[in-house]
Amino acid sequence: MTDHAGPQDIPPGERSPRATGHPTEGGAPAAPTQPLPRDAGSWASKVDRLTETDVGSPAANVVGRRLTGPVQGFGKMWRKTYRMDIGPGISPREAIGTWKSHFAEFWPQGNWFEAPLTGISPGEVALLDVGLGGGVRLSTGVFVLYADEKSFTLMTPQGHIFAGWITFSAERAQHGDGRPEAEEGQSTIVQAQVLMRANDPLYELAMTLGGHRKEDQFWVQTMTALAKYLDAPPVEVHARTVCIDPRRQWGNVGAVWHNSMVRTALQTMAAPLSALAQRRRRARQSAPARRS
Repeated sequence: MTDHAGPQDIPPGERSPRATGHPTEGGAPAAPTQPLPRDAGSWASKVDRLTETDVGSPAANVVGRRLTGPVQGFGKMWRKTYRMDIGPGISPREAIGTWKSHFAEFWPQGNWFEAPLTGISPGEVALLDVGLGGGVRLSTGVFVLYADEKSFTLMTPQGHIFAGWITFSAERAQHGDGRPEAEEGQSTIVQAQVLMRANDPLYELAMTLGGHRKEDQFWVQTMTALAKYLDAPPVEVHARTVCIDPRRQWGNVGAVWHNSMVRTALQTMAAPLSALAQRRRRARQSAPARRS
């Protein structure tokens, strides 16, 4: 992949594409002092909390949550990169367009991702439910921070396993000096890159006890399924993990309050009691009607 500023390099608070100008004497705003970047429409507007989702499923672990980057996380900071060569017959635009349109279909069995009707578009919120092993599940969501024809980035809210973002991208192979090869005739390299910290101590423990290995398997299977769907030649997904910061941020230990794994378990256990309470309320409401 080319070495350019992406979500892993730009703090979320500095990504707003808006340019500002000073008012004129008549009160109308002057022309912006800086032109908008060409990809301004590909960035989501800055948000403080996730307030709504167009997805029909319950979003109890998403609505009201703040977005979290690696700075807000608890555990060690990791950069994980998964890459595969899908050959010259598939363009980067085709690869990313297919990945966005059929994102959930490539996930390993037993996990689901529900995007809004508008698909993976900047500013949208998608819900997900992931099996963590041993019957434990995690219901949470992601925010579409960036999306264009050749890449898209998802950012996590409070309560997610990790604080950070994951960028999916594709481009033609490069020369040894870093220059891209010609658009035609050269292999397309597809990549998923995660920059993350575990969100709280419970997640950090889970990642240490096999969570990292399980995550690697998840994305290798996902990308292999994508390559198969694209009818690419047999591929091998190469995974590389680098520890960016070995320190744990104990000042963020309170993030465990939002832990969606714990909340999902409590919601699952409470579901039968909630259903019973609703039946009793309906029975009490219908009793006066029967007596009359």
